[in-house]
Amino acid sequence: MRLKYALLAATLIAGASGVALAQRAPVYDLAQLPQVKGQVAQYLLTPRGEVDGLLLADGTEVYVAPRLSTQLVFAVKPGDAVTIRGLKAKAIPMVMGASITNDATGATVTGGPRGPHAAMAQFDVTGVVKTQLHSPLGDVDGVLMQDGTIVRLPPPEAQKFATELAPGQPLFVHGFGYEGALGKIVAALVLGPDKDHTQPVAGPGMPGPGGRMWGHRPMMGGRGPMMGGDGRPMISVPGAPPAPQHP
Repeated sequence: MRLKYALLAATLIAGASGVALAQRAPVYDLAQLPQVKGQVAQYLLTPRGEVDGLLLADGTEVYVAPRLSTQLVFAVKPGDAVTIRGLKAKAIPMVMGASITNDATGATVTGGPRGPHAAMAQFDVTGVVKTQLHSPLGDVDGVLMQDGTIVRLPPPEAQKFATELAPGQPLFVHGFGYEGALGKIVAALVLGPDKDHTQPVAGPGMPGPGGRMWGHRPMMGGRGPMMGGDGRPMISVPGAPPAPQHP
């Protein structure tokens, strides 16, 4: 009798597993999407340290959902040759990635769990702009510095600071972000050609979980620095007016 129930239970579990696997099968054929090949130069990061894309050696920006962060860093490393399936931008070298395959290992990333959020800190960045970065909508929303640091800001502000963000220009940025083994990214709060000549960057404050802050990304926070319970900003902005005093 015990053997009979054990066999019945095993049959039910196997059947349920088969249904679950069937439900996880891809609905769409990604092979229909345009293919891009290249070599990974570095990861692209959100201000929380999640990987949400790749920068290829030829300057192509490849973007994926931040929830793929964990799978992507295990499957693909800087220097690896990759094949990307996704939607290509018309005017700039950029791809909205649907799948990324490591050409050497065959590992393919098309979905996965959300990676852990990293604690954000404040940073000063001083250096020279190497190239501009874009949102999947084609708007400039940041720059890559010569030392590999990524600087992000809202597209309207990127237009306002077009001169400072031009390749080859010196740039100072104060903001918040992440620095670790995957790279360094700073969301700009103030910027200028040097530390003594800066202007505030308008836009939302800290990003919420699972997305970058601007453009095509979910705006999870309000405008301006995130405020604490006492009415003081949780992130200090040089040159900002003092927080209101409460009795």
